Amino acid sequence: MTENELARIAVDICFHIHKKYGAGLFESIYENIFTYEWNKTGIEIKKQKGIRVIHEGVDMGIGFIPDVIIGNKVILEFKSVEVLADVHFKQLLTYLRLTDMRLGLLINFNVPLIKNGIHRIVNNL
Repeated sequence: MTENELARIAVDICFHIHKKYGAGLFESIYENIFTYEWNKTGIEIKKQKGIRVIHEGVDMGIGFIPDVIIGNKVILEFKSVEVLADVHFKQLLTYLRLTDMRLGLLINFNVPLIKNGIHRIVNNL
């Protein structure tokens, strides 16, 4: 599957979650529900897996822990905040660059309409 096909499925799941539960829950709850629903697809998912940073050939340890990676191609970062900050977008772009992935979704569930809470972040896509 392509990055866009995976993202389409992820967005659909997020729409269903938001329609059922709305805004106001903890980020971890949205992440857990998403993971539960994604597992039904049979497509690989990694949740809260530490990513190591290698600098000049030296392992510097775990540099970040993305919320979810789907199909080894798309990173999802879940938020439940009043307003996304610029750093949230830059953080996801950094994750994409360090993993050589091309697409990320920054998803803020704390919005009246989920379509306004989903943001595509691309790295050479």
